[in-house]
Amino acid sequence: MAAGQLQPPAGRFEPAAVYVLDRARIEVALEARHRYKYVQPQVQPGPGGVGWQVLSPNCSRSVDPLGGIIEIAWLQPVAGQWHLHAHDHRRRAWVFKLRAATLAEALARLVDDPLKEFWQ
Repeated sequence: MAAGQLQPPAGRFEPAAVYVLDRARIEVALEARHRYKYVQPQVQPGPGGVGWQVLSPNCSRSVDPLGGIIEIAWLQPVAGQWHLHAHDHRRRAWVFKLRAATLAEALARLVDDPLKEFWQ
């Protein structure tokens, strides 16, 4: 490093490390959900590798008559905020639901799901 250049602070997280921690936070939060507590959701990279999507078996068979894995939510980091999307299974498209200042705020909406937008 050339003289006069600043070095990054020691012990600072790299973006990839923060990204993995976000996944763990999502997985832990999902354990506290109010609806469909008996299924085991999966957390995988989101569309195009951006953010995280939540997938779950469709035990109610309201979306997939065979009870297969369906898309539940997409948590997308955007400019220091989080966008929460629900999956519209009829249109096969993601629908924006919430702009949250923090991941915790977005997860609270997903976990509570007061309008049954995610866990169908």
